Amino acid sequence: MTLTAEPTAIATETHCPYCALQCGMSLTSEAGGTPTVTPRRFPANGGGLCQKGWTSPALLGSPARLTSPLVRVDGELRPASWDTALDLVATRLREIRRVHGADAVAVFGGGGLTNEKSYLLGKFARVALGTSQIDYNGRFCMSSAAAAGIKAFGLDRGLPFPLTDLADADVVLLVGANPAETMPPFVQHLTGASSRGGLVVVDPRRTPTAEQANLHLTPAPGTDLALALGILHAVVADGHLNQSYVDRRTTGFGAVWRVVAGYWPEHVERITGVAAADQRRVAGMLARARNAYVLTARGAEQHATGVDTVSAWINLALALGLPGRQGSGYGCLTGQGNGQGGREHGQKADQLPGYRKIADPAAREHVAGVWGVPPESLPGPGRSAYELLDALGTGDGPRALLVFGSNVVVSAPRSAHVAERLSALDFLVTADLVLSETSALADVVLPVTQWAEEDGTMTNLEGRVLLRRKAVDPPESVRTDLQVLSALAQRLGQPAQRFPADAETVFTELRAASAGGPADYSGVSYDRLRAGEALYWPVPDDEHPGTPRMFLDAFAHPDGRARFVPVAHTGPAEPPDEEFPLQATTGRVLQHYQSGAQTRLVAELNDSVPEVYVEVHPDTARRAGLTDGGLASVVSRRGAVTARVRCVGSLRPDVVFLPFHFPGEQRANLLTNPALDPASRMPEFKVCAVRLSTQDGAR
Repeated sequence: MTLTAEPTAIATETHCPYCALQCGMSLTSEAGGTPTVTPRRFPANGGGLCQKGWTSPALLGSPARLTSPLVRVDGELRPASWDTALDLVATRLREIRRVHGADAVAVFGGGGLTNEKSYLLGKFARVALGTSQIDYNGRFCMSSAAAAGIKAFGLDRGLPFPLTDLADADVVLLVGANPAETMPPFVQHLTGASSRGGLVVVDPRRTPTAEQANLHLTPAPGTDLALALGILHAVVADGHLNQSYVDRRTTGFGAVWRVVAGYWPEHVERITGVAAADQRRVAGMLARARNAYVLTARGAEQHATGVDTVSAWINLALALGLPGRQGSGYGCLTGQGNGQGGREHGQKADQLPGYRKIADPAAREHVAGVWGVPPESLPGPGRSAYELLDALGTGDGPRALLVFGSNVVVSAPRSAHVAERLSALDFLVTADLVLSETSALADVVLPVTQWAEEDGTMTNLEGRVLLRRKAVDPPESVRTDLQVLSALAQRLGQPAQRFPADAETVFTELRAASAGGPADYSGVSYDRLRAGEALYWPVPDDEHPGTPRMFLDAFAHPDGRARFVPVAHTGPAEPPDEEFPLQATTGRVLQHYQSGAQTRLVAELNDSVPEVYVEVHPDTARRAGLTDGGLASVVSRRGAVTARVRCVGSLRPDVVFLPFHFPGEQRANLLTNPALDPASRMPEFKVCAVRLSTQDGAR
């Protein structure tokens, strides 16, 4: 009698595919079955997972998966072979470049792409296509904090300290962040501060995070900058300025104080609605704390004055002597899965790998040497993300676009206009997991692997480089993004060895390209990551242990000092008026991630929150003739959204809130204002003027 061995379940240690916390998990797969998730004890998540993490394997076997290239024929997307699809893409790109020039082809990336993909995508754009027109959706997420961090510290790393340091904080001031919904396992790192009475949350909504705060401040949207100035005024006026730190480790405080002197708390109360007594209370809490942190997120950044707003909070932290001191500091909570690494390796319009500036001759020479091309062949800076999308199909704009890892039809501001610009292109190509709203408009759609089906590295919000291991095989006809880029580059005339398709080989080249740059990965290797080493960049050589805590000895400016940056409050780019008397703000909910292209296909998540809704104060709803559970039309100067009404008594009467994860006429970004920060080019997602009206009937 022959015995057949039972299939062996294989557990692979990996990381969650969603937010920048990059929770540690194990994925166990058996032949023919859906893999199962087990959380593991990783410092960032401490063994916890959120609902999105628990359900993350569901999409691997989803019937919505793309498993064959699609090519548009007679107006319809139809299955095609890989050779047919890739040959068509290469032919069309060559034609468009020949007729209109290299910048007629653009590339749009994503903050969820691995470091290897981000790196090869930037190289592909600049070498294989020769275009300057490349940017990515991280411009919509972290760019304002990055610009402010570089101004103040000379370097941008979201958290310049390990997350676990927060456990010993007496006070944490959390500005414009709702991690209880966006990254729930993060909240465990705040319990120390909350148990000591020191968790302060700044948010116009009473979010689940604000519910856990010891003090919740509710400024009007677009007034966070003024609030930071008011608290800093109180720090100085009440005798809390850390003068010795300011003298030893910073420069520029005098210029800042000349502005801040005009923002006494009572004046700021009239701007923000936050009581002067609460401003002074926060100043005292921070000053008396043994260890304290100021943390900002999208609520502070996504404004036309986002860089100035973040700079104001950094100024507060510097005045208290927090940055560069173990046990205290300033940090930014990065949102997307590889939001940190994604902005370091060259898919941003003005950057080369290692967080180098593309306009820097020394940077161009170094990277060109690694790539084996002349420095002068590399293009200069291109358009930022929204400006790139806005230019598509125009007289001097790109005529073709390749999109990797982004769903701009839902995620971009003024999204109806962005969809029109995509439709004006001569040629649109996407590499996608599912037929997202953007891919539905494409001429060619290339099916690519998911997180669990490939190896690659991610850099989480702490600047820690992580190895996300392959746990399952992809469908036979699906390829990795690296394979797609390699195949296209060769069809465009590049030598095969210049665009490798193996992740570890690409990472080895990335190490060399980043060497000596601000984000130096040259000492990171797959072998060290496989061995379990905790490597926080910079890691400048193979023996270097990494840099979990930055700035302890000096900041990254040539003189080693941090910079105070004088900023003043100007308010939203679009204040409310008689026609549009309310302020709309947008954000995420627990069950969905980013544009929702993935989470809306997971039944457990979509059944919980299946449609867009609008939070409204009951008095505001009553004045507009709306009822809880009914439908409202939310209208801005750019569009209208029909949404289910949720009456929320804790909401400011002048504010409404919509989540931005939904497609079609439910897109919150139909409303949002594309006004851009002059430094970061971040759009003003977080506040726009709207009005409410009744909506007869049901969807």
